[in-house]
Amino acid sequence: MIDIRNLSHTYPGTRKQPPRAALRNLDLSVREGHFCILSGPNGSGKSTLFRILCGMARPSGGSVEIAGHDLSRDPMAVRRLLGVVFQSPAVDKHLGVGENLAIHARLYGLRGTEAALRREEALEWSDLRNRLGDRVDTLSGGLARQLELAKCLMTRPRVLLLDEPTTGLDPSSRRNFLDVLRRVQRERSMTVLMTTHIFSEAEDADFVAILKDGVLLAEGTPQRLREQLGREVVVISPRDPAALADRLSAELGLTPLRHGDELRLDEVEPAETLALLERILTRYRPEIHSISIKQPALEDVFIHITGGNGIKANGANGGNGS
Repeated sequence: MIDIRNLSHTYPGTRKQPPRAALRNLDLSVREGHFCILSGPNGSGKSTLFRILCGMARPSGGSVEIAGHDLSRDPMAVRRLLGVVFQSPAVDKHLGVGENLAIHARLYGLRGTEAALRREEALEWSDLRNRLGDRVDTLSGGLARQLELAKCLMTRPRVLLLDEPTTGLDPSSRRNFLDVLRRVQRERSMTVLMTTHIFSEAEDADFVAILKDGVLLAEGTPQRLREQLGREVVVISPRDPAALADRLSAELGLTPLRHGDELRLDEVEPAETLALLERILTRYRPEIHSISIKQPALEDVFIHITGGNGIKANGANGGNGS
């Protein structure tokens, strides 16, 4: 459904800054009816790709086809297929829920009975049925995001693009929004491409792609990505992460990845794990708050692939990347 080939984009330089490559020869395909997560650190190129797919930016090179339509040659045909949820709100907070939906319907030529039918259809899965007269600025963040999604669904898109749609939501609202999104996606067999830098949001995806510095580092199902790591992960919470990382490297020949206030050793063979823990605790116990062993999760794959820099842990919210 989405076919990206050799896609590149470079932002022009200024007198103070040289040109910056945001995407580098990217190849990516998303199958029809699949839920795809595009993840990576802030600045990895996710938002640039999103802008290109929405038709808001022209790539420096390469091609994009959506449902067989070339985006550069036939943008209107592509736009008729799309629904878009931006990271920044695209509803009028001073109007009511019903008024926002009515305006969106009129912009897309929906009138009368057809508009009412589409509104009911779009609200069927939501918690907004009894809030149509409420102003948007009185809604919780989670309900405001539901309104964004309902607005998009009124046009019955075949492809739904979402750019970090859970930014600013608390964990409960984020989980509820994603559950609703996944259910609607399955019921309508929509193709969904969603950008995020929060690991837990990728666990239920059909397909995951990981970007860094504009380059596709890995792609596949969550299970296949976890299997690529294939070893146990040792997680250390030290008093001074930088100091302990240096000592582990110099004295034990280990290569810990720094992730926030934690250190991770993700290339540990299961047969060697207990012996390694004993060595670490014997030498560094006073410097360690806690140490644990875990099976690889998708979060560990991301940290390993990207080097542990710039991606947020579960439940964290970050700024808008390029």
